[in-house]
Amino acid sequence: YILLAAVAIYLLIQKISQGLAARPSGQSGAADAAVEPDVVVRRQEALAAARLRMQEELNAQAERYKEKQRQLEEEKRRQKIAMWESMQEGKSYKGNLKLNQQEVESGASTSSAVPKSKPNKKPLRGGG
Repeated sequence: YILLAAVAIYLLIQKISQGLAARPSGQSGAADAAVEPDVVVRRQEALAAARLRMQEELNAQAERYKEKQRQLEEEKRRQKIAMWESMQEGKSYKGNLKLNQQEVESGASTSSAVPKSKPNKKPLRGGG
């Protein structure tokens, strides 16, 4: 038992000494970086510049998104105004809304589109 315990202690000491020998070599890389502060400063400046570029790009994307949302809100407002005007005139607002959407898609942006009356249709109310 004594011989077996001595071999186990010897192997344990060998394993610990190898671990200690490997550890300072890892720290020497950190010591080299600390010795060369110019490299660290350049790396930090490059990192800061990259962050600044990314932030500017993100701000530009946010601005484009806000502009697009503003345009959509303006278009919705125009459609609501056109729908309200057609309701005030007694016309069907749904038909007018469809006409306005077709005009927007085709590129014509006239807000007062008057649907043509069909001559073959009878009036809903009688003359009396």
